[in-house]
Amino acid sequence: MDARSRRQRRTACTGLALALPLAALAACGGGSKTGASAEAGSGKGTISVWAHQGQKSEDAALQSAVASFNSSQDKVKVELKLIPGNDYTKTITATDAAKLPDVMEFDGPTMANFVYNKKLAPLDAYVSSRTMANATDANKAQGEIDGKHYGLGMYDSGLGVYGNKRLLDAAGVTYPTGLSDGWTAEQFTDALVALKAKDSDGKVLDLQEANGYATEWGTYGFAPVVWSAGGSLLKDGKAEGALDTPAVVAAMKTFQSWKTFVDPNTDGNAFAKGRVALSWVGHWMYPAYSEALGDDLVVMPLPDFGNGPKSGQGSWAWGIGAATKNAKAAGAFLDYLLGDANVTAMTTANGAVPATRTALAKSELYQQGGPLQLFADQLAKPCGDSDITQSCVTVTRPITAGYPTVTAKFGEALNSVFGGADPKSALEKAARAIDQDFSDNAGYKIP
Repeated sequence: MDARSRRQRRTACTGLALALPLAALAACGGGSKTGASAEAGSGKGTISVWAHQGQKSEDAALQSAVASFNSSQDKVKVELKLIPGNDYTKTITATDAAKLPDVMEFDGPTMANFVYNKKLAPLDAYVSSRTMANATDANKAQGEIDGKHYGLGMYDSGLGVYGNKRLLDAAGVTYPTGLSDGWTAEQFTDALVALKAKDSDGKVLDLQEANGYATEWGTYGFAPVVWSAGGSLLKDGKAEGALDTPAVVAAMKTFQSWKTFVDPNTDGNAFAKGRVALSWVGHWMYPAYSEALGDDLVVMPLPDFGNGPKSGQGSWAWGIGAATKNAKAAGAFLDYLLGDANVTAMTTANGAVPATRTALAKSELYQQGGPLQLFADQLAKPCGDSDITQSCVTVTRPITAGYPTVTAKFGEALNSVFGGADPKSALEKAARAIDQDFSDNAGYKIP
């Protein structure tokens, strides 16, 4: 599988498949108060489980976990249904809550809308305290609304800047070794200038432009610019005064100035083939980049725009259907699925960051001293989307049923800015549109 195919399968991280489903969610977000509440049930019998069909290795890991669970005991039998990834979120959105499975997987940003539409139930009472305690803080943050957890994941995600040591050294560029000495935005720009002087076409940076910025990649990949500038996509349910502050406008002007250095990367190989020295992307590109560069590969945090370096996080998670009649059995399966053996098998299959403390500590890639320790270090410093401090690094995308509007409008603004539009006008327009939609929908308050 080539690098672009791998990237396109990372719907949980790059969100390439989220644009249509999230738009559909926005259209369907009515806050319906119909739909049954989860019932505990007997803890025995057959339960249905839905999951997205991903890479073959991911599918095999999940199928193996289900088969192992079924053979490990005789109280609960799981019937697994895999649904093609591009259709998955649309399928849940279009299915009445009463017809959804006992357990279902969902992509992180969609959770609040499913809760809003009574399709997910809190799982706190049905998974063990051990399972909850072993989930990383970032993992729990993605799945929490008003103190209740509606989802837990097997794996998480993160962003960074990959560098080509050979090209950086040739340009005399000193690069960061971790969070403690990350580049400021100004230093990042200086590095681009120095690299350009040694590059035949002056294109030294990959920003995954071919993915499009008016997509979920735009929000996942570049909301960290907003957060690092001290802004938010939403604060207290409003975008105005959070997304369009002078500091965010200035940061977006800097982002815009980088376009002259950017390789469009239409073939997906700009970094792997050495055309550029820097690539702004996530953990999922490590296998391809490591294979291509070997010891010349370095991993760095995103640049700091004044409020500390920031990164996105979040990925596919598991929850309990609100209409289940057997939540005890659902919880028993989730306890098994989120155990170290299955988490390790899944993250070995897809290269993602383990979302449980014990599996993360044992991971050869992400443990202390591992080549991707940076991503674990970032996830160890999480914060909510409206409480972004200097010291936290990974930020959860806004947990709101109105997220489809937030991501759509921010992506449109980002795309416009990259195309040359005035950042102040673009951000103010996005903030007004978001706030109008929230006003039209009573703030998307979850009943």
